[in-house]
Amino acid sequence: MLVYKDLLIGDELLSDSYPYKEIDNGMLSEVEGKWVVRGACDVDIGANPYAEGGEDEGVDDSTAKVVDIVDVFRLQEQLAFDKKQFLGFVKRYIKLLIPKLDAAKQELFKKHIEGATKYLLGKLKDLQFFVGESMHDDGSLVFAYYKEGATNPTFLYFAYP
Repeated sequence: MLVYKDLLIGDELLSDSYPYKEIDNGMLSEVEGKWVVRGACDVDIGANPYAEGGEDEGVDDSTAKVVDIVDVFRLQEQLAFDKKQFLGFVKRYIKLLIPKLDAAKQELFKKHIEGATKYLLGKLKDLQFFVGESMHDDGSLVFAYYKEGATNPTFLYFAYP
């Protein structure tokens, strides 16, 4: 399994077990998340403790409904950004990321990051913001939103061409 890590700080953000499609000139990856139930589950094995003279011990009800990608990669939700905060993040992110890319990827990134930024700005009011497990300020953001009529969130990741 291939695990995709934040190029700046090393947090695991996604794996190839989640199919994705490239959008906006390959600058963003779009991944569908799913709501899942984690924790104990009630399994009926056909036994009836009352009929057999025993007591019902019950089951642990510690279940939680979570989004698979958030749970598996331990993403941490952040407060929403306004336009000024978001643009400040993007400028800092570009400045930190460019030196980590080889020359060819730097040129592609510089050429297409503006379009990806505009795409995200158009969805800004609908986005949820997540960072990796370390919650490091210099890391990448992961964005989530719900497509019209969807019950599961769609995640957007910055891709490195």
